[in-house]
Amino acid sequence: MPSDSMDDIELKNIQMQFPSSKSFSRDDPSIEEVRVETDRGSLLVAVQGNRNKPAILTYHDLGLNYISNFQAFFNFSEMRVLLENFCVYHVNAPGQEEGAAAFPEDYEYPTMEELAAQLMFVLTHFGLRSVIGIGVGAGGNILARFALNNPDKMEALVLINVVSTQAGWIEWGYQKLNARHLRSKGMTQGVLDYLMWHHFGRGTEERNHDLVQVYRNYFEHRVQPGNLALFIDSYIRRTDLNMTRSLEPNKKECLTLSMPVMNITGALSPHMDDTVTLNSRLDPTNSSWMKISDCGMVLEEQPNKISEALRLFLQGLGYAVRVGRKRITTSTSVEGYMMKMSTSIDSVRSSQSVPGLQNNHWQINITENPISEAIVC
Repeated sequence: MPSDSMDDIELKNIQMQFPSSKSFSRDDPSIEEVRVETDRGSLLVAVQGNRNKPAILTYHDLGLNYISNFQAFFNFSEMRVLLENFCVYHVNAPGQEEGAAAFPEDYEYPTMEELAAQLMFVLTHFGLRSVIGIGVGAGGNILARFALNNPDKMEALVLINVVSTQAGWIEWGYQKLNARHLRSKGMTQGVLDYLMWHHFGRGTEERNHDLVQVYRNYFEHRVQPGNLALFIDSYIRRTDLNMTRSLEPNKKECLTLSMPVMNITGALSPHMDDTVTLNSRLDPTNSSWMKISDCGMVLEEQPNKISEALRLFLQGLGYAVRVGRKRITTSTSVEGYMMKMSTSIDSVRSSQSVPGLQNNHWQINITENPISEAIVC
């Protein structure tokens, strides 16, 4: 009988290969950084993509900027294909960009309302009539404020781990202490631990040790502590968004977000309960709430699920996003719900170009971890 083919193979040596370490780079040739002048100083806006395409506007969370909050997610393979149909405008809060100079001692940092008002200068500078907003944490709170004041400028919102209420006493105390340490001592261990908890929640070391080390190193060496202290001060002085959901189905006189909203949180995020509160204030006919399992910082830990959810959300808005992509197997109800609002057209379009689309009403869609791990071609 013929011998097993493996008998003729001799192992002579073993070469170890280590995966390249994750890092944040500002040297992306596809991104153009532009300074936009506002009534409260200039903002750094990073433009990614063809400016003739529909606009997506992002805003980052505390301790981060457009690179550390969104670079890895938008470089994820599925997102790179998806965003060939859009132009992304990444807004950096004042003094939070890479290599930012420290503000002078007497600098008065903008309030959350003023940070939201600055976005109108961004839209005017680039000639944008409306945008799709993607905001994380503090950045999502800023986008929500802008959307409440300018509903015609925000076509849709994706809010991740967003708090809609004012700061409680415990949060106020911790963050006030953090800001004081950042000003006097720089990035202390206490501030570092708080930032890691704020972004990743509990059990991060056991879930993803390498990712934790990347962000610890980033917070320690690449954050301007004085500028971050000012941003934190502004965030803990935030006012309540004062959104209310109408209890009467036919009554539209209520103060809440009028555009479609996808409200996302991680199951391990410390802000999960806050997103539930936010969901209770949104209009159930145009909002959906999703909890993604096994993560706190969803863009970094579960980019495949968020990119799939974002694709369905954009299709639900009526955008024909051609990604040549596989179908998901176990979330057909979510796929069908989103797809029933999309229109088959040859290119990405604005919502005004399809008659009757704006009159469609969304059903409430509360789903835990809707995007399946199982993918088939």
